[in-house]
Amino acid sequence: MLDIENKTVAELVTENYKTADVFKKNGIDFCCGGKVTVKTICEKKNIGYEKIKLELEAVEQTNDSSHDFKSWDLERLVDYIIDVHHNYVTENIPIISQYADKVAKVHGDANPEVVQINYLFRIIADDLNRHMSKEENILFPYIKNLAQVEAERVEFELPHFGTVQNPINMMEKEHDTVGNYGFKIAELSNNYTPPAHACNTYRVLFAKLKEFEEDLHQHIHLENNILFPRATELEKKYL
Repeated sequence: MLDIENKTVAELVTENYKTADVFKKNGIDFCCGGKVTVKTICEKKNIGYEKIKLELEAVEQTNDSSHDFKSWDLERLVDYIIDVHHNYVTENIPIISQYADKVAKVHGDANPEVVQINYLFRIIADDLNRHMSKEENILFPYIKNLAQVEAERVEFELPHFGTVQNPINMMEKEHDTVGNYGFKIAELSNNYTPPAHACNTYRVLFAKLKEFEEDLHQHIHLENNILFPRATELEKKYL
């Protein structure tokens, strides 16, 4: 449980890196200027303390419930992937990019690996943005249409891309490419272990990169191992 009343901003971020997003969003410096309590910095910046406190408490209330994804219909599964994983990527790419830029500029001379990490994350960000756009505009609507065909709500029509396996093959190759970049970042960061001299921004960057990788693994798992095989099998009924 976060001790919001007594801990400094820097201490709260050290204990739970996810609180950094709350501070950053509200213009509160958790790195160089983080050695004050939340109440003190809120009074100084004329920010509502109770609002910040509620946001910090919400960080603690993560949803750990497990889902039986294999039992879900395809429309629900597609919506979940977009709402949870695509939205996570969209929201976190700019946050992580800012941290990576700052760490590369400040620490790049002494720690050249962070410059390479920054470069690789930029590639991942560009690749994922294009990848998710193709899924949301081409592949996912067709998969949802297949589910509607199965429910006898619409008639089956062969898509312009041939069969669902064609875009799936492309998506899986792109998953592999992004995954390889992620493995390289893990390697360069010593499995997301910041050096002893790392400042809070440095530490938050590595923690966010680890969280990003973990979310991506779950994201790709749902698509490669559940959504895509089920869509392929369903389509075979109508070909």
